[in-house]
Amino acid sequence: MRATRRVSPLRWRPARSPARTAIRGRWSRLEPVQPRHHAAALYAATHGPGHDPRLWDFMFVGPFAGQADFASWLAACKQSDDPLFFAIVDRHGSAQGLASFTRINPGHGVIEIGNIFFAAPLQQTRAATEAIFLMLRQAFDRLGYRRIEWKCDTRNHRSRRAALRFGFRCEGVFRQHMVVKGESRDTVWFAIIDRDWPRLRAAYRRWLDPENFDRDGQQRRKLTARSQGYSPRAPARPR
Repeated sequence: MRATRRVSPLRWRPARSPARTAIRGRWSRLEPVQPRHHAAALYAATHGPGHDPRLWDFMFVGPFAGQADFASWLAACKQSDDPLFFAIVDRHGSAQGLASFTRINPGHGVIEIGNIFFAAPLQQTRAATEAIFLMLRQAFDRLGYRRIEWKCDTRNHRSRRAALRFGFRCEGVFRQHMVVKGESRDTVWFAIIDRDWPRLRAAYRRWLDPENFDRDGQQRRKLTARSQGYSPRAPARPR
């Protein structure tokens, strides 16, 4: 009788769920959403003078009719555990963006960074890049995740470029994945896995080093976290 081969168990310990606690960096910090502290600044940055008119194009919500409506939505965000929302606060203490941990699956070690928006003053700044680094570091190094995902509408070219710059690898397109604001959405999936992370972590640290910036805050070297991989063309808008 043939002996049964023993199969080694998977040496995997589930990750931990992210906590509602602040994550601090040099140029920015992530604070659990608090409408009374963040709503006014976030509304002004995203709807007031000088705001980015394209900011809400591919978001599930917005733009909002007024600050009261925005604050009500932010209050709902505060109550949510998944997504778990954080305000992105600059060095001056002003909330200028939002991001969340979502689709949180500690058992499989998979988590997504989503619901991201950077108001105009935050875009293309050290604080914005550091905010993503802080979330990646929190998930990989402190919570033990194996895979971090980023997803967006295939037509959202700004988000796609950002994902690649931040080191996420494009893995393909889910066609007719969902309906958002009455329109069919094809979703492009990106991810970083744990074996990618040591190289990317070093690249972020080199880029965020104060020596990488001149007196005017301009970078001396670009962030070299970009991954190579499949990059689908955006399909035509559904009719």
